[in-house]
Amino acid sequence: MKKIENSCLSIKDVNKQVELYGFVGKKRNLGGLIFIDLRDRSGIIQLVIRPEDSAYELAESLHNEYVIKVIGTVCERENKNTKIATGEIEVLVKELFLLNTALETPFTISDETTALEDTRLKYRYLDLRRNYLQNNLKTRHKITMAAREYLDSIGFLEVETPVLCKSTPEGARDYLVPSRVNDGKFYALPQSPQIFKQLLMVGGIEKYFQIAKCFRDEDLRADRQPEFTQIDIEASYVDEDDIMTIGENLVAYIFKKVKNVDIKLPLSRMTYHEAMEKYGTDKPDLRFEMPIKDITDIFGNTNLSFIADIVKTGGIVNAIVLNDCADKYSRKELDKLTDYVKTYKASGLAFIKVEETLTGSIAKNLTDKEISELSKKLNLQKNDLVLIVCGKYSVVKTSLGALRCKLGKDLNLIKDNDYKLLWIVDFPTFEYSEEEGRYVSCHHPFTAPKDEDLDKLIDDKANCYSKAYDIVINGYEAGGGSIRIHDQQVQSKVFESLGLTEEQISDKFGFFVEALKYGTPPHGGMAFGLDRLTMLLTKTDNIRDVIAFPKTASASCLMSEAPNTVSDSQLKELHIKLDK
Repeated sequence: MKKIENSCLSIKDVNKQVELYGFVGKKRNLGGLIFIDLRDRSGIIQLVIRPEDSAYELAESLHNEYVIKVIGTVCERENKNTKIATGEIEVLVKELFLLNTALETPFTISDETTALEDTRLKYRYLDLRRNYLQNNLKTRHKITMAAREYLDSIGFLEVETPVLCKSTPEGARDYLVPSRVNDGKFYALPQSPQIFKQLLMVGGIEKYFQIAKCFRDEDLRADRQPEFTQIDIEASYVDEDDIMTIGENLVAYIFKKVKNVDIKLPLSRMTYHEAMEKYGTDKPDLRFEMPIKDITDIFGNTNLSFIADIVKTGGIVNAIVLNDCADKYSRKELDKLTDYVKTYKASGLAFIKVEETLTGSIAKNLTDKEISELSKKLNLQKNDLVLIVCGKYSVVKTSLGALRCKLGKDLNLIKDNDYKLLWIVDFPTFEYSEEEGRYVSCHHPFTAPKDEDLDKLIDDKANCYSKAYDIVINGYEAGGGSIRIHDQQVQSKVFESLGLTEEQISDKFGFFVEALKYGTPPHGGMAFGLDRLTMLLTKTDNIRDVIAFPKTASASCLMSEAPNTVSDSQLKELHIKLDK
């Protein structure tokens, strides 16, 4: 007799002798009969032990989470349970074996739990017993297997790249690993396999992929972890369309294989500029409407001094319209929305309600001409609510983009089972960093600029665009990539435009720049966030729900207590002395 998973049993197995293993989920003594919910990773099945059975005394002593083995006969249940897969049957126990006992758990092992997340993270090995998390990990497994199947079918080779690398700080902070045998020197954990996968193209591999672990020392949030996993691909002799076709076919294959969802191909494409203009973000959620409208031109000669001053200094005025929603928002609720946009550095939030007349924070100061132009441009109808932000371009777009997403959720405009996918293309090559006071790479310094923008790399960085693309699913950046620079002269020009000296280039990327001199094929690729894909396919908004052993928002593991201190002898071996 072989071990059988609970969910494999059905009404067809009545009278079958079975051997089952698992945890005691729940025990009930009803009129002498003992009922036990036996839980394994596939689900629950009910066990029955009668008073005359030899296993009865042992069954009486069992507690929740004890580990047991049973041998028995499958029977049809009199009172069927339609809520579980095995609800038509039960197992009449003939033999019962106690494999291990368990302490009382700090929280109940069930999908519906009131336990604090910190408690569940501290006892993650217990939390993992919940079907909810196990099903998430099963989905993650199916995604990785589907990715491997598809990429293998079109000729890609899975190749591992190093985890102990050279630090090439350009973007997020590196995690550093001191070297014991090289005094005063450090490895860096890879933020991505970027350089190595490009070197694989130099090496003639042509089609590479990897389920790659990556590390970034950055501030965390609900969809970000210090260590994460990506489905990484790179190919030679390709252009943007080639990689985007491979990418969207891969996503469609995963959705069909894992969720039986058909994705219509080819995916639509939207430029970065259009996404920012209409949605205030480069990862727009298109499951609902409510685009951002530019109304700057209406306020060229306004009596509203605070708007006039902003327009005169090059700022913009933008709005979003909530159709038939004016009566849903009190002044108190609008104040909350104002506080919300202020977290995105907006100076405030003006509003207009379309009632019998226009009312709101700026309505009485609007001229008849402004009212007419607003009504026409925004297509205003009775009971519409107009929310307005003015200021610097980046602040206005970012704050209204975030507000749009919040309102989409608040007003239940998003259908739960809906998936909206698109490509964002034509990203800027550079973005200005206020912190560093210079232009930095929008993606990374190996991203190929558009051919027509090569002459803008030095003198017109603000208008230089790249051969980069992101795939967006339901408002999440699920993956992204670019065509890479394969010409050493173009790469040198990009380094120059970033203000890197020859010494800095040699120190950070010397071995890579050297490789480009030996006949590098044109190539490009992209990477999908495995954690985010799993989040999307399991309908959770918390990345910790799809990782077996995640970190907290402070990048710590409550279960293993990492990071922790190390002994003085360990530090001495590494030639490190801590500054007290």
